[in-house]
Amino acid sequence: MIVAERKPIEEIKDYLSGHKRVLVLGCGTCVTVCLAGGEREVATLASVLRLAGELEVQENTIERQCDIEFFDTVKEQAESCDAILSMACGVGVQTVVKVFPQKCVYPALNTMFCGSNDGAGQWSENCLACGDCKLGIFGGVCPVTRCSKSLLNGPCGGSVNGMCEVDPENIECGWQLIYDRLRTLGKLDVLAENAQPRDWSRTHDGGPRRLSREDVAGL
Repeated sequence: MIVAERKPIEEIKDYLSGHKRVLVLGCGTCVTVCLAGGEREVATLASVLRLAGELEVQENTIERQCDIEFFDTVKEQAESCDAILSMACGVGVQTVVKVFPQKCVYPALNTMFCGSNDGAGQWSENCLACGDCKLGIFGGVCPVTRCSKSLLNGPCGGSVNGMCEVDPENIECGWQLIYDRLRTLGKLDVLAENAQPRDWSRTHDGGPRRLSREDVAGL
């Protein structure tokens, strides 16, 4: 999932300076799971902004801000405001802009990474969404993400007792994880071959990446 965290309240207030009526809009998927932009977080931020006494604050949460189809339920409410504060990832913020091009739209969150939940209140990065996944080669461990240096053919030699030299107390060596995983699977021979670098010409021709599926385009 996409993991995010709320921006400092002073930064948010700076965005809204000069506005009179704002809609704080939450998202019911990723940022709800990571406790950054769901209904509860919307209510908390809306309360903080109301206490400042400078704004009329509306609040709502839709299922997903990255899909235009979910905005129908808030269109009237959004049109009545002169600014929209999106508590979604950067994709959600830009979708709000597309749906409401005449409105000032501001991000309330910083989008951090694609990751997983490691425990109560803890998330870690697992994927860079690079578009050329190597998990099938390296036993399900991503060297680009898990290695501090993003080495595709590691290790670098800076690993001690399975910990990375960048931060020996907190960061596991990604290539130690890959080695241990492949040893468990009996596939250490994979490491005898160099993995090919990412083919940028095939996966990224310039500009934002796009994905089109002809089999569902007309549905």
